[in-house]
Amino acid sequence: MERIAFKMKLLPGCTEEYKKRHDEIWPNLVILLKEAGISDYSIFLDEETHSLFGVLNAEDLAALDKLPQQTMMQEWWKYMSDLMETNADNSPVSIPLKDVFYLP
Repeated sequence: MERIAFKMKLLPGCTEEYKKRHDEIWPNLVILLKEAGISDYSIFLDEETHSLFGVLNAEDLAALDKLPQQTMMQEWWKYMSDLMETNADNSPVSIPLKDVFYLP
């Protein structure tokens, strides 16, 4: 099991809508993420900088790497693209974070 952390950037004024959309996450997207071996997935917000910090556990890094090719994932990115910094393909700009401390 790999623990993965990353940061993204929320656009100013989009906090409530971002939370609302995640509170109503598509059930089929949840299935897709779980089938890819993702568990214990959390996203935190630094309200001062609008930085989002994601942390998740992944059983299979190869399955995780295949998620961007999934239509459901691409549709979610497009749905969320008006709320955050994105790449040309609507995927969120995501910067990996280095693990420097862990207390199990």
